[in-house]
Amino acid sequence: MDLIASKSTGVLDSETTTSVASSDNAELPIHGSTILPDEPLVKIRPERSWIGVSLRDLWAHRELLYFLTWRDLKVRYKQTVLGVAWAIMQPLFTMIIFTLFFGRLAGMPSDGVPYPVFVYAGLIIWTFFSNAVTLSGNSLVGNAHLLSKVYFPRMIIPGAAILAGLVDFAIAFAVLVGLMAYFGTVPTVKILLVPVLVALVTLLAFSVGMWLSALNVKYRDIRFALPFVVQLWMFLSPVIYPSSFVPARWRWLLALNPLTGIIDNFRVSLFGNQSFNWMSLAAATIITLALFIYSTYVFLRMEENFADIV
Repeated sequence: MDLIASKSTGVLDSETTTSVASSDNAELPIHGSTILPDEPLVKIRPERSWIGVSLRDLWAHRELLYFLTWRDLKVRYKQTVLGVAWAIMQPLFTMIIFTLFFGRLAGMPSDGVPYPVFVYAGLIIWTFFSNAVTLSGNSLVGNAHLLSKVYFPRMIIPGAAILAGLVDFAIAFAVLVGLMAYFGTVPTVKILLVPVLVALVTLLAFSVGMWLSALNVKYRDIRFALPFVVQLWMFLSPVIYPSSFVPARWRWLLALNPLTGIIDNFRVSLFGNQSFNWMSLAAATIITLALFIYSTYVFLRMEENFADIV
């Protein structure tokens, strides 16, 4: 933390008028023993690095990130009958419904992969993203008591919501491995790209969630619009259908959704039945990085007023 302060020494009687240099090299009038500055003489501000975020400050508060993540997990499953089984049930039951209506009745194609495995692979990515964005988008308002009491990097709060969602993703991914074994889907060496894609969707969720959390502090109707936007986003992503199902002339529009490149290549890395779509993956990476930079800029610009308006 940078600390800027002015200092004055000596004793003056009531008839003495002099001046003291402030931190801004301006002179402050002293009447008697009372200093009357125009602005506060002490300014406390977080240190910034060249990217706008103090990585050293974030590292110093890493234990707080751990405890907030652990707290979110405990609160989420506290006093629940099924506990962490909810992390499995949500994508699993959704997969069963989609398989009945879209796989069997509508005959939705699945690029040569059994439809239950195909749709479940897309659902665990989507479920993680949607839950992470929703929880992180409401995280600052839900932790108003922390914002107004002590200083710490505010982006730790939405970051903890994202990390808590990764635990649910890991549990749901274990079920995917079982489904692949049941349907005889054997992974190839392409599966090595899975950690990269998971990291990319995590960064995307963090970027969107951090931006929405900052807006939610100032505009409380964000929390009402968020569920609708997230639900609409699912149908604009290749979760229940492959990208090849979309007419060729419209696929460039679908590629503007960063989840398209992530979900499509996630399936390829698991099933190995097709080649990677490097163009869509590059587009998803560029858009995600741009969103991260923009969200960080907006968040840092707004965080100084969080404690006042939350």
